[in-house]
This record gives sequence, C-alpha cells and structure tokens, in this order.
Amino acid sequence: MKLFAFLFAASAAAEVYLSESFGDDAWRSRWVDAPRKDGGSVDVAAFNHRDDATDKGLKTMDDARFYTTSVKFDKDFKNEGKTLVFQFTAQHPAKFDCGGAYFKLFPAGTDLKGINGDSKYNIMFGPDICGYGTSKVHAIFEYNGKNVEKTEEVKLDYNDKNEFSHLYRLVVNPDNTYDIQFDGKSKASGSLAEDWPFLEPKQIDDPADKKPADWVDEAMIDDPEDKKPEGYDDIAEKIKDPAAKQPDDWDTEMDGDWEAPEIPNPEFKGPWSAKRIDNPAYKGVWAAKKIDNPAYKPDDTIYSYESFGAASLEVWQVQAGTIFDNILVTDSVEHADKVAKESWEGLAEVEKKNKEAADKVEADKKAAEEAAKKEAEADDDDDEDEKKPAEEKKTEL
Repeated sequence: MKLFAFLFAASAAAEVYLSESFGDDAWRSRWVDAPRKDGGSVDVAAFNHRDDATDKGLKTMDDARFYTTSVKFDKDFKNEGKTLVFQFTAQHPAKFDCGGAYFKLFPAGTDLKGINGDSKYNIMFGPDICGYGTSKVHAIFEYNGKNVEKTEEVKLDYNDKNEFSHLYRLVVNPDNTYDIQFDGKSKASGSLAEDWPFLEPKQIDDPADKKPADWVDEAMIDDPEDKKPEGYDDIAEKIKDPAAKQPDDWDTEMDGDWEAPEIPNPEFKGPWSAKRIDNPAYKGVWAAKKIDNPAYKPDDTIYSYESFGAASLEVWQVQAGTIFDNILVTDSVEHADKVAKESWEGLAEVEKKNKEAADKVEADKKAAEEAAKKEAEADDDDDEDEKKPAEEKKTEL
C-alpha cells in the first residue's frame, strides 16, 4: 500500500530524512548496489497475497547470496536533541528458514559502492531469522569504535515469522531511552545505558574483600546420625535366577555341571551413602562487597551520532524472496504512526485471508483432479470387464 500526498501535509512539522516506497520507476537511480562476487540482485516486485498487484516493494532475488544495496537520505542530519524513528515493512516468502532482513544506518559521506561487512555504521536494526534458535530483532549500536549488541535478545515468536507483512520500528529518544516495536507493539523498551553494555558497570566487586577462612558455603551435608545398615555390603549385585530350571536334554557328561543364569539382585541397592541434610553452619553463597567503579563514566549522549547520511540493506539470505517497503527515517513518532496506518495497517489480515482462499482453490483443484483420476481408472476397469467375454470366446475357438 503506497503513501498519499496528504499524509506528508498532515505531518508537515516532522523532519523526514528517508521515505522510500518504491512507487516510481526511478527507484533504481536512488539505490546503489555494492559490487561483490557473492552478491545477489534486487528488483521491485509485487507482494504475495495482496489485492493490489501494482503494490510493489524491493525484493531479494537470489538464494544463498549477500545483498548490499543502499540509498542516501534526502539530507544528512545529526540526531542530537532529537528523537530518531526508523521503521520499515518486510514480507518473507513461505518457509523462510534462514536469513537477515535488517538495515544499517550509515554516517554521512559513506561510499555506498564500497559498503561491506567491515564498514562502520551507526545503527543496525531488523530481524535475523535462522531456524528457531536464533530468531530475533537486531538492534546494534556503534559506540566508541565497537558494535554493541543488546544484552538480552529481542526474540521473535513462532507466529512472528510467517509469510505476511510485518512492521519493524526502532525509536531512540534524546533521554537515552528506546523502544523496539513489532507490528505496532513494543517488544522491548527502557534505558540504552542499562540494556546495552555501552558503559563500564557502576559498581564492581571490592578486590580487597576476601572470603573469611571460616566461611561455610556447603549448603548440604551428610547426616551424621545416618548409619550404614549391618550387612549392607554383603548384599550381592547379582543372584542365581531361582526360576531357572535345568533343561531336560542337559547332558552333564557332555555339557558339564548346569548352573542357573544370574539375574540382578532386587535386594542390591548400590554403594551406600548417608542421606543429605541442611547444613546448620551454612552461611550462604559468599560474594565480595560492591564498591563504586572508578572506571564508570555516565554518558547522556549514547543515543546521539554526529551524522546520518544513508541506509543500506546489507544482509545474507539462504532463501531469497523477502520484500521490503515503506522504509522511513524521521524524527517524529506521530508521523511514523501515520505512515504505518496508511501503508501497513490491516495488510497482514488481508494477506492471510487471500492466502487461505488461494489454498482452498488449490485444495479443491487437487481434489477434483484426484476424483477425475479415480473415475478414469474405474472406467478403464469397466472396459476391461466388457472385453473379457469376447476374448474368452476367441480363446475357445
């Protein structure tokens, strides 16, 4: 679903740095591919299961390839003192098993044709799906020369990885807070400083604090009152099978003395050990006391970057076919909400309904083909039955 002109008029107060919906033939002049031997191609293609076949997005076309295609912002900017909102939609193909579907935001002046995995970026955001163990939404920030990943992963649920269009949004606020959203709902939010390891910890273990020599950290002990039963060690692990009988045809002279086979002794309980009880002297797990970390330095500008100048789809996909659309970078959550409402809201439901209808048509077609096949086979059997009397007469003659 493409954006309408009135949408931008309604959000005139918002700064929009990138708004790409691939709605014109000039998209190729805006997007720049970085050449590489293992690179895949992209093209504009229609979405799956939509009512409007003219509604198109940027599609990855080749399996098992890297994709590096980038676009410059309408103007370079810095986000100091401003909210940064980055959102886009992505529709994966059916059975999308492994691949990235994220974008990177680059500083101004980045050579788009030279972008590769080692290129310095500001923020990387979007889904990374590979089976069921590593399906998450990336939110990686460059900070003091390092790419810093979120301490706790933002997981994607099983139903989040279907073949319908989904909306991804990252909001970074000038008070060092953030919100990661999926389909308009928050997946994770809070403090950048607390949820990413940008800074040294505020407190550390006191290196001068040592565990006392008499500290007891064994929570359980053997019960001193529990004694091994008399004769416990004399119980054999195996015994002769009392139910076994010497075979009637056993020949002692030929076979030797018969012995019953051994079976596990039901009385045998293995090596004895005293039962365990709570240790009355236990003092708990010892930990050094905390002190202020002299290396800790607060930073109220974690969110801020000197410049933004481009966005790049720079991913690996085992299975191609993801379609991206309505890529937006702005300083206004309200404007992003309006874009989402006009370009994405309700699409997943439409796509699901259309897919179910298409699946039913296909199922009905297969059922009709199977019925026709069985009917043809039955007719062939009838023809064979009709031929048999004539053939039998011919044999008699």
